[in-house]
Amino acid sequence: MILVLCETDPATGEVDEVSLETLALARALSTEGGGVAVRAVVVGPVADTDAVAATLGGHGATEVRHATGDGVASFGGAAWATALDAVRQETGSVAVLAGGTPRGNEVVAHLAARLAVPMAANVVSFEGLSPLTVRRQVAGGVALEEMRLSNRPALLTVAGHAWQAEETGAGPATWVESTVDVPAEELVARVVRTAERAADESGSLTSAPVVVGAGRGAGGPDGFGPVTELAELLGGAVGVTRVVTSLGWRPHHEQVGQTGSRISPDLYVACGISGAIQHWAGCASSRAILAVNTDPEAPMMTRATYAVVGDMHEVVPAIVEEIRKRG
Repeated sequence: MILVLCETDPATGEVDEVSLETLALARALSTEGGGVAVRAVVVGPVADTDAVAATLGGHGATEVRHATGDGVASFGGAAWATALDAVRQETGSVAVLAGGTPRGNEVVAHLAARLAVPMAANVVSFEGLSPLTVRRQVAGGVALEEMRLSNRPALLTVAGHAWQAEETGAGPATWVESTVDVPAEELVARVVRTAERAADESGSLTSAPVVVGAGRGAGGPDGFGPVTELAELLGGAVGVTRVVTSLGWRPHHEQVGQTGSRISPDLYVACGISGAIQHWAGCASSRAILAVNTDPEAPMMTRATYAVVGDMHEVVPAIVEEIRKRG
C-alpha cells in the first residue's frame, strides 16, 4: 500500500496542487507494483471534507485518513509525523510520499529520523521497484542524483511540477476519521499563531501562475515599469533577484531564490537575469521559463525553455504592446 500525505490550503480549503501531483506519481508506482492501493492522509482541520474526498478520490486515492486531535490541530513537524506514522502502521503502507513543500519535507524528515531509514527529497522520477530507484533534484535543481531506497517504508517527497496532476474520473474516496494522541514532548515546536499576509506580500508571488522577474539588467528602480505592466497584463506577480533587493530597487518580499521565495509558476519570464545558482534554486520548479537577456551564454539563457537574445528594455515593452493590441 502507498500512503500520500496531502496538504490543503488554509485559506481556501482546497487540496494543494503539489499533493495532486504527488498522487500522480503514487499511481504510477502502484501500476508498476501491480496495482497496490493508494491512500491519502490529511492532517488537521479540514473545512469541507466532502470536497477534499471528491478531489483526492478523483486523483486516484481510494481512501482518505483524516488524522485529528489537539496535538495536530496546528502544524508541527514532529506532531504531524506522529500522525503520519500512526496511519502508516494502521494501513501497513510500504511507501510514504508527500509533496516537496516545506511542510512535506519537514514531516517526512521527522518520520525518516524516527524510523532510521533514508529519505529521498524532491524526487522527479523513478526507474524501478527492486530496489525502488529514484532520481531527485539536488544543488538547487541544477543536478539530478540517483538514489536507491531498499528500506521499508520507502520515504520520499516529490518536487513541484515533476509530475502532471491528472484526474482519473473516479468518485469520492472513502473518508475515515482517525484520532491521534501526540506526546507532549513532540509539541515543543508548533505553530501557535498565524497572521494574514498583506495583499502586496510574497503570498501572491509563490502562488501566481505567471511571474515576471527582473535582475540587475533592469538598470534601476525606474526600469521596472514595463516589467510590472507585463506582470499585471498576464495576471501574475513581479519577482526579482537578490542584488535588486540589496540595491534597494524593489522590496524583499519580491525576491526569488535561496534567500527569498521559491516559485513554481506555469511561466516564469526572467528579464535581465544572469541565472546564478542561488536564484535558480528558487525558480527551477517553474513549468516553463522564458529568458530575455543580451548575453546568450548567461546560465539563465542556456537553462530556459525559451530564450530571446535582446535588451529587456526593448523586448518587454514590445511584448506589452503586442498583448495590448490583441486586447
